[in-house]
Amino acid sequence: MAELRITQINIYPIKSTARISLSASRVLQAGLELDRRWLLVRPDGEAITAREYPLLTLVRTKLDDDALVVVAAGMPELRIRYQQETGALRAVRIWGEECTAGTVGAQAERWFSDYLHEACELVRMSDTHPRPVDPDYARPGDYVSFADAFPLLLISEASLADLNERVPHRVSMRRFRPNLVVNGAQPYAEDHWKKIRIGTVVFDGVKNCSRCVFTTIDPETGTKDSDLQPLRTLGSYRRRPGGGVFFGQNLIPRTGGTVQLNDTVEILA
Repeated sequence: MAELRITQINIYPIKSTARISLSASRVLQAGLELDRRWLLVRPDGEAITAREYPLLTLVRTKLDDDALVVVAAGMPELRIRYQQETGALRAVRIWGEECTAGTVGAQAERWFSDYLHEACELVRMSDTHPRPVDPDYARPGDYVSFADAFPLLLISEASLADLNERVPHRVSMRRFRPNLVVNGAQPYAEDHWKKIRIGTVVFDGVKNCSRCVFTTIDPETGTKDSDLQPLRTLGSYRRRPGGGVFFGQNLIPRTGGTVQLNDTVEILA
């Protein structure tokens, strides 16, 4: 079998916004450091994502020494200190699940409300109120950020290459928003990885990733594909009994450490 190696490490500090590609990242209990630690919510606390507001995919962030820097076309630069909170906690809901978050403040609220033309608030994952992973797939004490359900998502380059042989027009890995990309595997081999080691960090593969309309948003333009590609093509051969279209493998860290580009991936189970 070919040697498996990591070729991308990505984080998405504010849920639904553009990725930051890294050469290395610390692996924490809830996922990669700073990944999906911020979330936009409506005044009633309901999560806002690019499924309803595709232009969020055009918001870019970068990491400064003490702050997350947020930029978008036509908007002034916004700086959010990594630990910035007002001190107020509030309930937020993400996919019907309620959790607790800290409010970031009025400046960020105005910035995103102006950008989306919709009243909203930016919140930060609370350090004191961790969000548990679905117990059907996790152990007690497993936590997740504002990611949809699990701490990390891994996809192989071969799976994307196979999809691109089938779709009407090629799509990039950015459509699928993985944290980790691996080369050297057979297409969809990651479906079956139950335990892996990347460098020195061990992960459990707990559930194949069910995909949604987010995959139809072009990350270059922030617009949805009129023919719902590539989701439509995936549905023709990656749909399973009971529903769901699957692409990628969700991971839960079992040890801490650091992952780096070109780390080897060892299949343990």
